[in-house]
Amino acid sequence: MTRDAPAPRDDAVKRAAPRPTGRPSTELDQIDRSIIEHLQRDGRMPFTKLATAVGLSEAAVRQRVQRLLDGDVMQVVAVTNPLWLAGRRMAMIGIKVHGPVEDLAAEIEQLEGVEYLVVTAGSFDLLCEAVVADDAALLELTNRLRSVEGVAATETFVYLDLVKQTFQWGAR
Repeated sequence: MTRDAPAPRDDAVKRAAPRPTGRPSTELDQIDRSIIEHLQRDGRMPFTKLATAVGLSEAAVRQRVQRLLDGDVMQVVAVTNPLWLAGRRMAMIGIKVHGPVEDLAAEIEQLEGVEYLVVTAGSFDLLCEAVVADDAALLELTNRLRSVEGVAATETFVYLDLVKQTFQWGAR
């Protein structure tokens, strides 16, 4: 692969790779944190401008950004409000499981409509954010979730409005 060629972005390959758990293996320094915060404000900020903002060369910033992307510390993406898009239904689904959660999570993450999945402590073992076309698709997804072996119960919280959605928490 040449230096200019983009890295393959095959979601199937990425999903099959083991996911890191807990904290990243490398600690972020203040410059990494500053890079992340600048990109959270403007994900399209040119490397030249970002370099000036954090006090490094463009090449150094480019390498750091790539390291943060490759290490799954951050992603640079466009975020939409699915409720503003025609024909969308969003919901958070709490899932209680019997037994270990890891294999179940690996199976649930593959279901169409599951956009966010976290292992939690508390009343639910997993929280799943779903974005689907309509109520019929949400019912289909919840029925598929309930049929997964090891799922003990689900509770669905339908989003009526998205009041605040921000990804500005920084890297502190």
